[in-house]
Amino acid sequence: MALVSLRDISINFTGTVLLDKVSMQIEPGERVCLIGRNGEGKSTLLSIIEGITPPDSGSVDYQRGCRVAMLPQEVPQDLAGTVYDIAAQGLGKVGEHLAAYHDASRTLAESPEPGPDLVNRLETAQHALEEAGGWPHHQTIEAVLSHLKLDGDARFASLSGGTKRRVLLARALVSNPDLLILDEPTNHLDIDSINWLEDFLLRQNAALLFVSHDRAFLRRLATRIVELDRGQLTSWECGYETYLQRKGDALSAEAKQNHNFDRKLAEEETWIRQGIKARRTRNMGRVRDLIKLREEREARRERVGSVKMVIQEAERTGKLVLEAEHLCFGYGDVPLIADFSTTIMRGDKVGLIGPNGAGKTTLLKILLGEIKPQSGSVRQGVNLQVSYFDQLREQLDETRSARYNVAEGNDFVDINGYRCHVMTHLKNFLFTPDRAKVPVGVLSGGERNRLLLARLFTRPFNVLIMDEPTNDLDAETLDLLEELLMDYSGTLLLVSHDRDFLNNVVTSTIGFEGHGVVAEYVGGYDDWLRQRPSAAPAPAKTGKPKPEPERPRSAKRKLSYKEKFELEGKREQLKVMPGRIEGLERELATLQERMSAADYYKNSGEIMADDQKRLETIESDLEIAYETWEELETALEGVELD
Repeated sequence: MALVSLRDISINFTGTVLLDKVSMQIEPGERVCLIGRNGEGKSTLLSIIEGITPPDSGSVDYQRGCRVAMLPQEVPQDLAGTVYDIAAQGLGKVGEHLAAYHDASRTLAESPEPGPDLVNRLETAQHALEEAGGWPHHQTIEAVLSHLKLDGDARFASLSGGTKRRVLLARALVSNPDLLILDEPTNHLDIDSINWLEDFLLRQNAALLFVSHDRAFLRRLATRIVELDRGQLTSWECGYETYLQRKGDALSAEAKQNHNFDRKLAEEETWIRQGIKARRTRNMGRVRDLIKLREEREARRERVGSVKMVIQEAERTGKLVLEAEHLCFGYGDVPLIADFSTTIMRGDKVGLIGPNGAGKTTLLKILLGEIKPQSGSVRQGVNLQVSYFDQLREQLDETRSARYNVAEGNDFVDINGYRCHVMTHLKNFLFTPDRAKVPVGVLSGGERNRLLLARLFTRPFNVLIMDEPTNDLDAETLDLLEELLMDYSGTLLLVSHDRDFLNNVVTSTIGFEGHGVVAEYVGGYDDWLRQRPSAAPAPAKTGKPKPEPERPRSAKRKLSYKEKFELEGKREQLKVMPGRIEGLERELATLQERMSAADYYKNSGEIMADDQKRLETIESDLEIAYETWEELETALEGVELD
């Protein structure tokens, strides 16, 4: 039985039919990628399935007891508390106990003289967790926050928009739903986090419905492609590469069919205008057929044209564009860049790869002269005309319209020496007259990115800096941008976590390997992956190092009063782990014995499918349980609790 069934769903926003009597089903264990152009209604469809947005007509039916969790594209405005609190919301009542325990533990650790009320609060939360069996969930939350590089104690309200979306992703991942819905999950994640997320999702038994522009991500995860195009859903029972081939064939067939239809309609329109003979009784059947043809042609929704991008290349730079020697930069004791040198020549296309916060944007600003290095030097070539695509879209005035942001109040823009009306230019980037007039603040993420590209390409440049240009762009626009940059004869510096985009565009890579180590490699992402060291060494310290005494591995120490309670929770988790593992192993053995029986095949297909799903769940839970047990023992090694 399907987890979710949509029947004849329709919805109309401001005169635009986004969904026109569409139907689809999602089966247990499926990983479905929903694709379509920006503005087609993908996020709206996800919101309908989650139960947040009611359709104008049609129904959504769920399997009994089906739990749905979603990562939305927009961050809700009413969320408050710490990162840990928000992530724990995905676990319902158990999450409330975990949040209470986490808050009490943190407060106790920060209190110089904790009172009895605080201690009682912690003990109450511990008892509630034990009753609910919530300790393993605490470890899951900690692991997810760690892999997504989130500080559990940080206040949610103080985070950037991108970091807030990572918190919402954590909330969705820890909830263990039957159907997990993810809207652009890789946005604002670095490559390490994306790889971890892929592995995490592949281990889950939950069905997955996701929207993603990251072709490597959907190529690895998707077992089915569902396309939303002109209000209709089409299901492709295949992976992404096969879909691309079949979709191309389908578009060619559609174009040919429409051409034949339009030719027949034109012939009939010519016939009807020939005079009174067409209206004779014996020809009225042909007239009625013509009326039907007109109605069919009027109902046909045309595919919106493709984005048209043209780069305005300025006069060429000198052969040398940038030269950096022995750059060093950091914050406090944290080095971002340690003794890095590079030479960038005209026509180079350089990718910058590394974790969030590693220093990629900082290096760009040092090279552009916006930040001075703490040591080292930068020499810029002659005749540089730099254009900067900003990942935070700070160049856009959100209170002004798209039209104003591109032309700054003018009616025309110059494109390679030709005057072009601003509305024509925006139309090339798929902006309708209505969308071109609304404030930028109400545009979707994909529309804002397209607007920034439209603004960018009205100015001549010979050095292009692009910081995360691929976020929220649909696959078609992404392909076109790729082709444009590959043919671009100027110099490109590109920060991106899109692995396919890097592979296809850049000719060399600057990798941030940790501890301030920055190194250059030939080629794109795959080449960097092959050449990089498995673990970058920490940079050598200046001056004579002081020898550190070797600490015994199992040295015991007494905990302070505050520290004791920080580890109390781990001890309680450790207590329950052997029993949990024993129970899972016992259930696994029983299930395996039943499935290996000689007459097992006589069971119904539904029973065998349920057994297989449960078998996979137990094996996954056992793996997590063993990992958790090992981590807890390591954390408590050498610690004396009394």
